[in-house]
Amino acid sequence: MARVLMFGALQDLAGWRVREIETDSLSSLRLVLSGENPVLGDRLSGPGVFAVVNQTMARSDVGLAPDDEVAFVPPVSGG
Repeated sequence: MARVLMFGALQDLAGWRVREIETDSLSSLRLVLSGENPVLGDRLSGPGVFAVVNQTMARSDVGLAPDDEVAFVPPVSGG
């Protein structure tokens, strides 16, 4: 199972920080999360949210192995 991490406002919206989820691709992971929490799914597909797989920015069509780590990072702002 992939280890999934949420940060910032995404963590608040999801209600968890770390979970193990069985999936074979980043796009299917987004579908699983959207099915559980449609509001979270909308945010994950929105502008500025980055998916990072094994500490590398990833495209939505990337495949996932059982030991992969996926982090969803919201937009960051500040001064």
